[in-house]
Amino acid sequence: MFHSLRFRLLVVLILVVIVAVGGIALVSTQITTRTVQGYEDRRGMMRDRRFEGFLTMYYTRYGGWSGVQVELERMKQITGERVILTDRFGRIVADSEGELIGQPVRQEWGPPAALIVYEGTPVGVIYVGPPGGSSGIEGFLASINRTLLLVAVVAGLGAVLLILGLSRRILAPVEALTAAVRRMEAGDLSQRVAVTSKDEIGELARAFNSMADGLARLEELRRNLVTDVAHELRTPLSNIRGYLEAVQDGVLEPDPQVIGSLYEEAMHLNRLVDDLQELSLAEAGKLRIQRQPVALSDVVHRAIEAFGARAQAGEIELRIDLPEDLPLVDVDPQRIGQVLRNLLDNALTHTSPGGEIVIAAHADSQWVVVSVQDTGSGIAPEDLPYVFERFYRADKSRSRATGGTGLGLSIAKQLVEAHGGRIEVQSTVGQGTRFTFTLPVAEF
Repeated sequence: MFHSLRFRLLVVLILVVIVAVGGIALVSTQITTRTVQGYEDRRGMMRDRRFEGFLTMYYTRYGGWSGVQVELERMKQITGERVILTDRFGRIVADSEGELIGQPVRQEWGPPAALIVYEGTPVGVIYVGPPGGSSGIEGFLASINRTLLLVAVVAGLGAVLLILGLSRRILAPVEALTAAVRRMEAGDLSQRVAVTSKDEIGELARAFNSMADGLARLEELRRNLVTDVAHELRTPLSNIRGYLEAVQDGVLEPDPQVIGSLYEEAMHLNRLVDDLQELSLAEAGKLRIQRQPVALSDVVHRAIEAFGARAQAGEIELRIDLPEDLPLVDVDPQRIGQVLRNLLDNALTHTSPGGEIVIAAHADSQWVVVSVQDTGSGIAPEDLPYVFERFYRADKSRSRATGGTGLGLSIAKQLVEAHGGRIEVQSTVGQGTRFTFTLPVAEF
């Protein structure tokens, strides 16, 4: 619990609230105290000067303090303040409340409010307020400070309650994500979380759902890969085993035809292993690429020559449409030749007799765009997003006549991307397919 994000978030926010509210309350108390005290001091100074002036005039007029008690009582009625007057010897001669007349001044009363001087000689001292007691302003300030403290406590408690509610609302999606991750860790890749907001938490939930979709897709591909590899290996191995058992049992003679069939099956296994190794190296970024300035027309003509006999036998026309001013490309000619051969092999497999395959290219800024277009059977829209995945075939029958190892397009994609380009496919069922890839222009 003490290490959870909720607990640490609550502690931090509560500390922030305590510091903020406490700081505001402390500063407010000090400012209020200074303001009120300053006002009271200024008011008291003005009051004391009035008292001093009035009593100085009284002494000047009457030559002593006889009868001054009546004046102090009148001052008490007007100002509400208790006023005590002493003679120059420190004995009280008048008290607005009439209680201390004739008594001496006590030391605990503190400093006087004013000193009355007549012809350079002190003749009296004025004390204002309760002698030795606190003034009313102190009680007023204490009341204000208690109110500010109460407001700070109530505001702090309200803020803490608000933090508790908001933290539950904010962290609930995080807890749901944590629970989903734990279930996914246990192997349940169907976990998804509800996206309830458009903030960072909502973005995190969407990212998690995308990651879960990707992991589920990868898991499906992994299972399909195992199934596909097993299928691709099983057929030639079964054929080899069948031939060998037939020869061993004396059903077949080890004549050149049987040996040729065994050799064909062994070569199919060899091509499968080579394709898997090459694809693995390409995906790991460890495939050796020897780039050099190359005329694309030379690469295309060599690829066409490799498939000329097959195209002629299938009554399919192979046509090249390359401009004469096409710039050189910075590529590995062997690897790009392999890309073209894989695309041509795929096009010849799915093009009927009488069809046409066109290899075209044009320069586009810093790239040369190459296309291989056929008039074959086309690819269904639901299959297009997956044609570059390993072992994927639109033909689910997995016939060798219509699919090879199922790795050609995957290898072509990796080789094009290893040169910094990209490869795309457009297709219409019944009209044909067009593969397009880009190659970098050679710089001099």
